[in-house]
Amino acid sequence: MPDETVTEIEEQAPEKKQERHADQTTISEYLESLLVTVILALFGTSFIVQAFKIPSASMEGTLLIGDHLLVNKFIFGGTGAWYEKLLPYRQLERGDIIVFKYPYADHQHFVKRVIGLPGDHLKLIDGDVFIDGKRLYEPYAVHDSSASYDPFNYSFPSIRGQMISLNAIPEWRPEIRKYVQGDEIVVPPGRYFAMGDNRDHSQDSRYWGFVDRDAIMGRPFLIYWSVEAKSSDYSGDTTFWSRLTGILQTLVHLPSRTRWGRMLHTVH
Repeated sequence: MPDETVTEIEEQAPEKKQERHADQTTISEYLESLLVTVILALFGTSFIVQAFKIPSASMEGTLLIGDHLLVNKFIFGGTGAWYEKLLPYRQLERGDIIVFKYPYADHQHFVKRVIGLPGDHLKLIDGDVFIDGKRLYEPYAVHDSSASYDPFNYSFPSIRGQMISLNAIPEWRPEIRKYVQGDEIVVPPGRYFAMGDNRDHSQDSRYWGFVDRDAIMGRPFLIYWSVEAKSSDYSGDTTFWSRLTGILQTLVHLPSRTRWGRMLHTVH
């Protein structure tokens, strides 16, 4: 609840009973909205929307570990299907946050921001992104001066003649050379260059390559629930009993672990 609301309640002590009722109404509205979005996520998963959760810090600054999102699967056109003329599709734009299938394991879903469009000439200089020679304005980007050194955090695709970061996956190391022209990388047709907002803690297109248009599943538009969590909560034991234990622990601590202030926030 915003600070100004708390202050107002403290100043109106004689009306505490009414305010308690107002607080209960607000909580009730939150719960009703959450129920509606959860139902929508469950029953619309294969058609219009799908629910995802954030397991890593790569988008911190915008999305937090433990954020649960609803993703619009019908927002982007460009596939050529006949029904695109009947629905409010739009083209992918630079700055869009997308959910997509990881290029080397399509059962894994990643969330990043579109930085490079097909045909763009892209490079990083001292951590800043340049597109076709012009510095990109990125108010969403977060930099961590205490992060361990990696050349691709500061200069991409090359630094002092070194082409490949040791953190790049093996499949990408020989491929990247095909797309480098001078000191820039050129985004090929039908592909996109995606990066995490938390630049010094993101494994993204710098390290594994481009995102195919067909792999993009949609755009997150709403945080329907957010819970205090660590990346280890999503990367540990995935057996049935461990998952059940995790669910029960979350339910027990639901009131204290829920980030109430992030619920029903739109994603940009």
